[in-house]
Amino acid sequence: MELNLKGRVALITGGSRGIGFGVAQLLAAEGCNLHLASRSAADLEAARRKITDACRVDVTVHALDLSRLENAVALVKACGPLDILINNAGAIPQGTITGLDDKTWREAWDLKVFGFINVTREVYRDMCAKKRGVIVNVVGIAGERPAANYIAGSMANAGLMAMSRALGAESVDHGVRVVAVNPGGTETDRQVVRWKARAKNELGDENRWRELTSGFPMKRLATIDEIASMIVFLCSDRSGYTSGSVVTIDGGAAARK
Repeated sequence: MELNLKGRVALITGGSRGIGFGVAQLLAAEGCNLHLASRSAADLEAARRKITDACRVDVTVHALDLSRLENAVALVKACGPLDILINNAGAIPQGTITGLDDKTWREAWDLKVFGFINVTREVYRDMCAKKRGVIVNVVGIAGERPAANYIAGSMANAGLMAMSRALGAESVDHGVRVVAVNPGGTETDRQVVRWKARAKNELGDENRWRELTSGFPMKRLATIDEIASMIVFLCSDRSGYTSGSVVTIDGGAAARK
């Protein structure tokens, strides 16, 4: 399916690894020029090389900490006009309301919640001025299925879902679309490390980690490509009537009783 994305410019935060990098690869394959942002310069350079070796597109990397407002402002200014924003940076640790200390909670929200807000604010202003653009917030299913042992992440994700719905309802008046994607368990490097550690502890062999994911729908985690493909489709004009929506990609887990 031709998505007509060639020549568009996209910023992907958290774009050096995992879902963000998967999205970057697919957008590059569609002919998009890219800006990738994350904290690690080494990971960004590795991502840039992989993409430019495979696709003839421009890839600019930005190593910075998006938990700081001034960095978010500087990043958007450095990128120039954007057609697509993928907010993807940030991971919030597990923990209960009594188990998570204030410093850990605030640092996690500064990156994922306020990082999304700050980058979106700068990009949205410019997109509205030119009457064109798409913003996709990569959130997570904990906002739909809150858990006491992941309370900071559940609250953050619920808030980002609300932001996506509220802004996406208004944005269409300015020619801009805003949507959110809620991935379920996904086979990213970070998640595999966690599953391997659990398999080593519970089964005595980290290479048996897939046995522990058999309780997921289809008896497996989602692949990065399955999540990234939906995100790229939402960025395209093929999904031009989609705004203010939250798309859940979890194999039906959130709908199970």
